[in-house]
Amino acid sequence: EGDAKEGLIQSPKLVPFFKATCVYFVLWLPTSSPSWFSALIKCLPIFCLWVFLLAHGINFLVAHRSANRILAGLIFSAVGDAFLIWQEQGYFVHGLLMFAITHILYSSAFGMKPLDLKAGFVMTLVSSFCYTFLYSYLSGPFTYLVAVYILCNDLWTWTKLSACIGAVLFMVSDLTIAVNKFCFPVPYSRAIIMATYYAAQMLIALSAVERRSPSLKVHW
Repeated sequence: EGDAKEGLIQSPKLVPFFKATCVYFVLWLPTSSPSWFSALIKCLPIFCLWVFLLAHGINFLVAHRSANRILAGLIFSAVGDAFLIWQEQGYFVHGLLMFAITHILYSSAFGMKPLDLKAGFVMTLVSSFCYTFLYSYLSGPFTYLVAVYILCNDLWTWTKLSACIGAVLFMVSDLTIAVNKFCFPVPYSRAIIMATYYAAQMLIALSAVERRSPSLKVHW
């Protein structure tokens, strides 16, 4: 009940994020014509999540390690998004590395305690299956980079998180990218990737705010 009430309180502050997400899907700029404008439109929802966290004050970010690391993760996510706009020009690896750093930051934000061994076992099986499925389609440096990326992703998703739904959506987004790029075309891949990605980032940012102590709550 407390989490639901907190979510209702935060909802109006997420309006810019929802508007920016709508702008992205309404404009639906062609991926075949990368530009700084298309990069801005793609990154705009993530910029709104920066503002969402920063609006809670510097003291809040300083006092909550999880919040400032999630903010750092969102910054690297935006850089990764920009790189992926030009992925056909050779920047896919750069984007992959930015999102690997994002997953490491999220892992450190949520911590590894308390460990949930059952969840960890399930996530390890899922991640192993995903990599085994992708392995035959990979070549060169991607054979190792994708493995490292999946490991970084797995590191934080199998801990006990308040953002577990966001973690699962992030995995769906990442897996769709990998299958679409390395294996075979996925119908409506871009819509699936971006819808799950934006939803995941919103839930992760929201989870950072829900962890704050009552003394640091901001009155709007």
